[in-house]
Amino acid sequence: MNKTVNINLAGIFFHIDEDAYLKLQRYLKAIKRSFTDSQGRDEIIADIEARIAELFSERIKDERQVIGTQEVDEVITIMGQPEDYMLDDEIFEDEPKTTHQKAKPSKQLFRDTTSSYVGGVSSGLGHYLSIDPIWIRLAWILFTIFSSGAFVLIYVAFWIFVPEAKTTADFLAMKGEAVNISNIEKKIKEEFNHVADTVKNVDYQKYSTKVKNSSTTFFEALGDVLLVLLKVFVKCIGVLLILIAGVTLISLFIGLFTVGTFGFMDTPWIEYFEVGNHPEMPIWLLSLITFFAVGIPFFFLFLLGLRILSSSIKSIGAPAKFGLLGIWILSIIGLGIVGVRQATLEAFSEQVISEKKLLPITSNDTLMIKMKGNNRYAKHLRRKNGFKIKRDDQGNKVIVIQDIEVYIKSSKRDTVASIMIEKKAEGRSYEEASKRAENLMYRHEIEGNTLVLDGYAMTDYKNKYRDQEINITLTLPEGITLYAEENTSAFNNSWKYDDYITIDGREGRYIKVVDGKFECDDCPEQEENDWEYKEWQDDDKVKININSDDQDTNLKIDDHGVRLKSDEVDIKIDEDGIEIKTDN
Repeated sequence: MNKTVNINLAGIFFHIDEDAYLKLQRYLKAIKRSFTDSQGRDEIIADIEARIAELFSERIKDERQVIGTQEVDEVITIMGQPEDYMLDDEIFEDEPKTTHQKAKPSKQLFRDTTSSYVGGVSSGLGHYLSIDPIWIRLAWILFTIFSSGAFVLIYVAFWIFVPEAKTTADFLAMKGEAVNISNIEKKIKEEFNHVADTVKNVDYQKYSTKVKNSSTTFFEALGDVLLVLLKVFVKCIGVLLILIAGVTLISLFIGLFTVGTFGFMDTPWIEYFEVGNHPEMPIWLLSLITFFAVGIPFFFLFLLGLRILSSSIKSIGAPAKFGLLGIWILSIIGLGIVGVRQATLEAFSEQVISEKKLLPITSNDTLMIKMKGNNRYAKHLRRKNGFKIKRDDQGNKVIVIQDIEVYIKSSKRDTVASIMIEKKAEGRSYEEASKRAENLMYRHEIEGNTLVLDGYAMTDYKNKYRDQEINITLTLPEGITLYAEENTSAFNNSWKYDDYITIDGREGRYIKVVDGKFECDDCPEQEENDWEYKEWQDDDKVKININSDDQDTNLKIDDHGVRLKSDEVDIKIDEDGIEIKTDN
């Protein structure tokens, strides 16, 4: 039966065997004797006792467990033998000499609040991962942005569950240094030397003068506060620069390695980029030039933010700076050239009358008009701007255009109806615009007294899209009767100007040309005012048409959009955007 003793070691109670107690007591006395003349002796002994208590706590599995000689020997092995610290040999002369192999110390994760901005998490992780804390802090900021704030919760969890480094043993374990007597002594002496140097370097004469002059002390203290606030403001500017530049650079990288690589593969929307009103250059090259032109300034802003936060960040060197500056200047020049070329894509417009012929319809006949679609090219009969890319019967790419408009004129001199097809296009020169207009393919045919018009036009893929359109002008003699089918309503011109006449929503009815206007026997009567205003409900769609009496100006609002037309200007607003045309 062995006698046990209760001891208080660094504020923690332990049950210890009497023999183990005597051995531990001799060990601690020997350590105290070895530090008799050392600075900070009491602090060193206190940290050693705290470390021993921590090691004992790790080995106790039950609060009733008694610490024996074996546990004391293990602790002495970790902390170091007394003879290693110039202790008297006779104290441990009864102990057999053993050879101990020092275990390689491992780092422990602590929060380092001595060099922290918030909770010391980043500084602690920097010690644990052997990384400068500035990079850990930048990683927290970026992860927080791209996770929509989720990493704030992770940071708070680290703050709560990771212990703070308080004792000397904690700081040694945090840096991966062995927590033994030698390192504890070294750490505490370094702290004492730092304090001593600080005390030595104090200008006592200066502070004596400050005490004598309280007003000077106040203003200097105020200056110190303002200086601190200025430093905090500058740090915030650095963080803001890093955030803005970092997000921009990441976006540019994503764009370069996604959009920029589509030029090397067959993707559907690349076709629209190639033939549309876009810069005539490979998309990968445009992406690369844009990346350098925008990315290089933001890269230097990112470096500036890093230098503001940490003065230890080194410069990239003069050769790299001048190289990036040269690439940036070349990129700006490249974008300037692209801009000039883009501005001249539609510098000139040309109108080509491809066909004008008489129709076998006289003034006593009835002319019927209908639009014709195609399941391959245009399933829905609707006039609209823009274009689509389709494949013809041979599998070749073609550009399909549905910007087709039908104009109607009345003529008292003619007795036979006629049709004129006008093709329009734009280009860098009149020759280019004219050639592009001529290459526009459009079909129509006469079946008895019915005029069948295609609801679409086509051109070859290589001709590209430059605002091509088709204008169809029907000249009708006096007395002719017209029947326009419902599917022509989206293509019929609704503007009354010059000698053009409009159907005004009377598709599906027989209307007759009388005195340069359409008359309808079975249509609702319209009141003749200085302005004609019509509004009706049709399939839950409201349509408004306003015409001036002199027919110089017309305003139309329907499900296709808004259009205002006069002799000087033609404005269209629809789902494709805003289009403005003038006579000039």
